[in-house]
Amino acid sequence: MPKSKVRKKAVYTPPKEKPTPAQVRAAGPSSPVYVGVMLGFMVLGLAWLVVNYLAGDKIGFMIALGGDGSGFNYNFVVGFVMIIVGLLMTMRWR
Repeated sequence: MPKSKVRKKAVYTPPKEKPTPAQVRAAGPSSPVYVGVMLGFMVLGLAWLVVNYLAGDKIGFMIALGGDGSGFNYNFVVGFVMIIVGLLMTMRWR
């Protein structure tokens, strides 16, 4: 049976000049203010939901957001949006 031809590969040679990468600013650690705002959003959202469950029917602005049992309760939206904003901020935290 005839033998197939063996192909020789060219030896890899790296390019002579390195392309200059785009100047990227080195990201340092996040500011303590950023961390405080991030944690504040998460804690405030959790506190909003807890207060809504415990005393939402006795607080005027929570009743106005639908805490009286009639219709959609926007207090859940407010609480969960604050928590989600805090969680989204964690993606930029260094």
